[in-house]
Amino acid sequence: MTTMNILYISLEGNTRSFINRLSRFAKQQNIINKNNPLIHAKEIEPQTLPASELAPFFVFVPTYLTGGNGIDSGFTEIMTNSLGEYIEEGNNAKYCIGVVGSGNRNFNEQYCLTARKYAKLFNAPFLDNYELRGTSRDVERIYGVLSREWTKREKD
Repeated sequence: MTTMNILYISLEGNTRSFINRLSRFAKQQNIINKNNPLIHAKEIEPQTLPASELAPFFVFVPTYLTGGNGIDSGFTEIMTNSLGEYIEEGNNAKYCIGVVGSGNRNFNEQYCLTARKYAKLFNAPFLDNYELRGTSRDVERIYGVLSREWTKREKD
């Protein structure tokens, strides 16, 4: 039995809700087929102490920005900095194997901008996205994306 690792931050509960539903879906899929990976999720909060990650992980990050339009006039990431700092600690970034973003599509070009920034900063692929708390379809789709990526890594 394999277990995928996820690091995430949840400021308003949306990401936590999504991760909880994703974890439950993973358990259901693992009951159907033991080759389907489970999920080990770790929430990073502002008070989380730095630690060394020793295994590959996916990152789930919502978007909270201020200033500029995020494209040609810049932006400042707010509120998710503790997750970025945690990943930057020691050698953690080398274990980041993919980023999933969330946000509000009403913000147009800024939608999932933080996740795209993390993907570039940590040299990891931007794997997928969902809006706000996501839907059941988002849970199923993203579980599939993560499972394929995880399985591919295990074979390498």
